[in-house]
Amino acid sequence: MEHTTPTTSCCGTCSAPAPHGKHGHDHQHGHDDHHGHDHGNLPSWPRIGAALVLALGAEAAHWGQAGSPALHYLGMVLAIVAIALAGVGIYRQGLQDLRRLGIHALMAVAVTGAFLIGQWPEAAMVMALYVAAERLEDQAMDRARDAVGQLLASAPATAQVRQDDGSYASTAIEAVPVNALVRVMPGEQIPLDGTVAEGFSSIDQAPITGESTPADKGPGDTVWAGSINQQGLLFIQVDQASGDSLLTRIVRAVEQAQARKAPTQRFVDQFARVYTPIVLLLAIALATLAPWLLGWSVSDALYQALALLVIACPCALVLSTPITIVSSLTAAARHGLLLKGGSVLEAAHRLRHIALDKTGTLTTGRPSLQDWQVFDNTDADAPPRYADMAWAIARHSEHPVSQAIAQGLAAAPEQTIGTLTALPGRGVQAQRADGSALFLVNLRWVEEQGLATPAIAALVSAQAAQGRSVSLLSTATRVLAWFAVADTLRPHAPAAVAQLHALGLQVHLLSGDHPGTAQAIAAQAGIGHAQGDLLPEDKLARLAQLQTTGPTAMVGDGMNDAPALAQADVGFAMGGAHSTAMAMETADVVLMHDDLRRVADTVRLSRTTRNVLWQNIALALGIKLVFFALAVTGHASMWLAVLADMGVSLLVVANGLRLRRWRGS
Repeated sequence: MEHTTPTTSCCGTCSAPAPHGKHGHDHQHGHDDHHGHDHGNLPSWPRIGAALVLALGAEAAHWGQAGSPALHYLGMVLAIVAIALAGVGIYRQGLQDLRRLGIHALMAVAVTGAFLIGQWPEAAMVMALYVAAERLEDQAMDRARDAVGQLLASAPATAQVRQDDGSYASTAIEAVPVNALVRVMPGEQIPLDGTVAEGFSSIDQAPITGESTPADKGPGDTVWAGSINQQGLLFIQVDQASGDSLLTRIVRAVEQAQARKAPTQRFVDQFARVYTPIVLLLAIALATLAPWLLGWSVSDALYQALALLVIACPCALVLSTPITIVSSLTAAARHGLLLKGGSVLEAAHRLRHIALDKTGTLTTGRPSLQDWQVFDNTDADAPPRYADMAWAIARHSEHPVSQAIAQGLAAAPEQTIGTLTALPGRGVQAQRADGSALFLVNLRWVEEQGLATPAIAALVSAQAAQGRSVSLLSTATRVLAWFAVADTLRPHAPAAVAQLHALGLQVHLLSGDHPGTAQAIAAQAGIGHAQGDLLPEDKLARLAQLQTTGPTAMVGDGMNDAPALAQADVGFAMGGAHSTAMAMETADVVLMHDDLRRVADTVRLSRTTRNVLWQNIALALGIKLVFFALAVTGHASMWLAVLADMGVSLLVVANGLRLRRWRGS
C-alpha cells in the first residue's frame, strides 16, 4: 500500500496483489511508475509460465556447460527466449527511460549486467519473476473494481412506484423521482432511501449500518436502499434519487477514498534515481579518465569500468526482496492471515491507531439471551411458568431477538400457545387456550397500553446502557417478566485489544449501534475510545480525523465498513461466514479465522519484515561499496564482480528465508 511516506521495499517485485487504488499512480511528475500499465501491456499467464520454465532450463544448462559449447549456447538461447516471452516490453521501456532511471531502467540494467558477465539464467529469472508479480498486482486491482461493480449490481434495479390511478408499476430506480411513493413487499430489498409513509416492519440494516439485529420501522422512520424488509408491507416516500442513495454513496466513498491515496515513490525508485546515475558516471569516468590520470591502458580501464557496472548490478536486491516478502506472506498464511501483497507489510509497521467495527468484528454478530427476571417475586412458581410462556411464543417467531430468547431459555413448556399474531414494530401476540392473550413485546407497546411504570422504564434504560435489547412478557393488564438480549463479545477480543495496547497502538471502537451499546462493548473489551450511531460516511470522517495524528488501520466485516477499509492505511476484514465479499475485497488483510489477535500479529510481522528488508539493503549496498573501492583503485576483477553480485544475493536470500520460521501469538 503506497501512501505518503517512502516504503521499505527495494524493487517492484515485492508488491504482490493489493486492492485497486492501494497503489498510487503519479503521472504528474512523469516518473517511471510501473503501475501505470494494464493487462494489455503484460504477457499472459501461459507466456509467463513458459518464461519461468525456460529460465530454469537456462540455469540447468549454465551449470552443466563445462566442456560443452552446445550447452553454453543453449543456455543463452533459452534465457533470451524467456526474456522475450516475459519482459521484452519492460526491457524496451527501461532502455527508453534511462534518463529517468526508474524501476524499468533498473531492470534493464540488471538484465544487461547479468548478460555481460554470462549470468544469462539470472537475467531471465529476474525478468520472469518481476513480470509475474506485476500481473498478480493488476489482477488484484481488477478484482477490487469488480467487487464495487457487483455491489451496485446487487441492488434492486426497479421499484414498485404508485401511479396517478392508485396502481403500482415497476419503474427503473434511475427514473423514480424524489417524493414518489414506492411499495416494498416482505422479503424485498428497499430500492431507494426514503421515509416510511405507511406500515410497520422489521428492517435488516446490516448491509448499511452493520447492526446485528433488525430495526423496527414505522411511519416517519428513515430507511435506506439495500436494506431488507423482513415482515410487513411498507409504503415508502422517496427522499433521495438513486444517484444519491446511501448505498451509492458507500460505493462512491470507496472509490474516492482509494483515489485519494497519495502516490508514493517506492524506495527503489528513490534509490535508483541516485544510485544508478552515480554508478554509470563512475563507470564512464573510470573508462575515459583512468588512462590519462592513472596511466592505465585503455583495455584495463574498460575492464575495470565493466567490472564496476557488474558490481553495481542490483540483482541481489531484485532477487532477495521478493523472497523476503514471500517468506513473510507464507508465514502469515499459516497463521490465518491473508495479506494482499508486500505493500501491506511495508505499511503496517507505521500504524498508530486501530479502529474496530463492533458487530461481527468485536462481537460475534449473533444475539443471545443475557439475563431475565420476573416482576412478581412473591410467586415461587412464576419464574418457570413465565419462562415456559416466553419460550412457547419466541420459538415460533423468526425475529432474531425472539430466536435468541428461545435458544437461551430452552424450556419444555407445559403451556399451550395458540395463534400467533405479529405486532409490526412492537412484537408478537399469542392466543392462549383459555382465550386470554400473551404478548412478547418491546417497551413501546407497553407504553402505548399504559402498562409502563417508572421501574420498567428504568430497567430497560439500564439494560440499554449495557448494550442489551429488552423484550417484555405481558398480559393485557400487567407486565410479567423481562428478557435482555445482546450481541456477545468475541472470546479473544479482550486479549487482542490488550496485545494492541502492548504494541503502543491506540484502539478505537466505531459502531453504527446505539452509543450506549458501543460504550458497553468497549468497556468489556478494554477499549477507551468508543463512538456509536455512525453511518459509513461518519466512520470515514472519524477515520480521516485519526489519520491526521498518525497512520490508522480499520477492522470491519460488512459492506458498510468498505469506505473506511479503503480509506485506512491498512484495512483488515474478518474472513468468517458473516463477512461480506465487498469488505474482504476492499481490505488489505483478511483474518481468515475471525481471530482479532491476528491484527497484532500483522503489526509484529510487519516490523520484523521491515527490519529484514533494511538488513538486506544495508548488507547488499555495504558489500558493493567495498568492491566499488576495489574497482576504482584497479584491484577488481570479473570473478570478484561475480562474487560481489552472486555472493551478496545468496546472503540476503538466506536472511529473507528466515521469516518462514516466524510464529504469531
